Amino acid sequence: MTARIYCPAKTAMQSGRAHTRRWLLEFDQEHPRPVDPLMGWTGSLDMAADELRLWFASREEAIAYAERHGIAYRVEKLHGRRVQPKSYADNFRWQPPE
Repeated sequence: MTARIYCPAKTAMQSGRAHTRRWLLEFDQEHPRPVDPLMGWTGSLDMAADELRLWFASREEAIAYAERHGIAYRVEKLHGRRVQPKSYADNFRWQPPE
C-alpha cells in the first residue's frame, strides 16, 4: 500500500491560511471502486484509503512515521503561494470600453 505525503492547499471556503501548514499522509486506492448495478452507488474495498488520514506538523515527521511503520510513500513538493499585489483603488479606475 503506497501513501502520499503532501501539504494540502486551503479550500475555497477559507479566507485565511489556518491548517495549511500541516502535512497529510493518506493512502492511495489499491482496488478500483465497484459500482452497485442496481442503485448506481460507488463502494470501496480500501478502508485505509477512504478513512485513514494522518496529520503531522512537519514533512520530516510524516516521513519518519512512514519509514518506522514500513509504509511505501511518495512526497509531493510544497507549492509556493503566489500573491498578486492589488490596490483597492483599482476597483474604481475608469477603463475605456473596448
